[in-house]
Amino acid sequence: QVQLVESGGGLVQAGGSLKLSCAVSGTIFSINTMGWYRQAPGKQRELVATITRGGSTNYADSVKGRFTISRDNAKNTVYLQMNSLKPEDTAVYYCNAQLIWYSSSWHDADYWGQGTQVTVSS
Repeated sequence: QVQLVESGGGLVQAGGSLKLSCAVSGTIFSINTMGWYRQAPGKQRELVATITRGGSTNYADSVKGRFTISRDNAKNTVYLQMNSLKPEDTAVYYCNAQLIWYSSSWHDADYWGQGTQVTVSS
């Protein structure tokens, strides 16, 4: 059983900052890519940022220069530092982790957190 537990969401004024954390626990062989996605009311879930095990990052254009994704492989934890927040960043933020393991052959599966609300007031 694998669990992703997110924390750090909340209410902040425009221009403020928040830092999200997501810890992966359970039976883990290895974690490949980790990432953050968000879903605003009435919209589809969208990618915010991803980071590979080696540290390569990818960001949505809308958050480049404002958000920073990082991870601690020893703690199986991914972070999202969000600065200069805008009202349009308001959404439920979901953590994602791609777990890989070997059992006769290599397997992989995506796991999701329960989501954490981020609200940015104008």
